Amino acid sequence: LQIFLGRETINTYAQFLQSNQELLWLVRFSLLALVAIHLWSASALTVENRAARPLGYSGNPAPTAASYASRTMVMSGVIIATFIVYHLLHYTVQVPAINFTGHDFRLLHEPLRDGTERHDVFAMMVLGFRNPFVSIFYLVGVGLLCLHLSHGLRAMFQSLGFKNWQWGPLIDRVSPVMAWVLFLGYASIPLAVLLGLVGKEVVR
Repeated sequence: LQIFLGRETINTYAQFLQSNQELLWLVRFSLLALVAIHLWSASALTVENRAARPLGYSGNPAPTAASYASRTMVMSGVIIATFIVYHLLHYTVQVPAINFTGHDFRLLHEPLRDGTERHDVFAMMVLGFRNPFVSIFYLVGVGLLCLHLSHGLRAMFQSLGFKNWQWGPLIDRVSPVMAWVLFLGYASIPLAVLLGLVGKEVVR
């Protein structure tokens, strides 16, 4: 969201990260490890659930308690994984062939007053999200991520033993609200670029 504070703010933040490679790679490896653990635990849970009920319900009745998010966790998880891979190739690895802009994001630099330059993350994001197809894919990916999260938050508190008769109703109400807040925050970035509210000064 620092993109809304302008080029100076987000480029300074990006420069800080790139100048602390030890911290950056520690965070990256930690996140990758968490993703791997999440995939393993989700797969194990799916196998256990199917083993517990190998046959479907007679007549395939409409679900009454399970939410749409909970019933589509596997499907949304696979699409989210694809989205994450694309996002990493798009803005982290910066593969030119998949940004559909004709620019090599690695060559975007902002000149500084001391005669040096730094990577222009602001211009990279603006150019990247000016492509409607890329922005739509991001909106779909983030939407599914937040749908996934709305059930994941409930399930997490239940697994930890906090979802009881006292806290359960509050958790059920707060989880989708948090997911919506995250979605609106993430979705605001490509939408602002597409609508010309951010980055109009960036030349194609």
